Amino acid sequence: MFKRLIDILFALSMVILLLPIILIVAILVRVKLGSPILFSQQRPGLNGKIFRMYKFRSMTDERDESGALLPDKVRLTKFGSFLRSSSLDELPGLWNILKGDMSLVGPRPLLVEYLEFYTEREQLRHSLRPGLTGLAQVSGRNNLAWDERLEIDVEYVQNQSFLLDLKILYLTFIKVIKKEDVVVVPSSKFGKLSDERSKNNNA
Repeated sequence: MFKRLIDILFALSMVILLLPIILIVAILVRVKLGSPILFSQQRPGLNGKIFRMYKFRSMTDERDESGALLPDKVRLTKFGSFLRSSSLDELPGLWNILKGDMSLVGPRPLLVEYLEFYTEREQLRHSLRPGLTGLAQVSGRNNLAWDERLEIDVEYVQNQSFLLDLKILYLTFIKVIKKEDVVVVPSSKFGKLSDERSKNNNA
């Protein structure tokens, strides 16, 4: 209950303080990338319940001759890369926090298709609300291999506290300012968890 209260107060404060920036980014996304302004995708949240997560759109809608979307690295513009590296694309996530889908700090919500590939221990990551930032994000972010990243998520769940959350928020602020551990196209580093574990299962 205390964690949820902090989430609401912080998210409301950030929406009020950052409203001019949110509006400017929204206008720039509309001008540079067109509509829609927001990217939304279903993600698993608390207890695996599916919710719709929002971000500012950072890629074009370019497709090949068959109508299939081009790879992320092709559709990601310089402006989109800036949004991701500065974490400005995450600002709409404040709405997810206010709705109760997410928390300020927690394991990041990953793709729905990954659900069947988690070990029993890794499934503990869904015993808390997913976070806008998390322990894994200040411990290497997308530079971490999947096994290591998911283990850090579980460690957070098992050791979650107000002081740990404050530490993670502080480290997140520092990393955003310094643009540390940024991988603007995450799948280009280690690929998808589903692909990696499907390959291992078939080996």
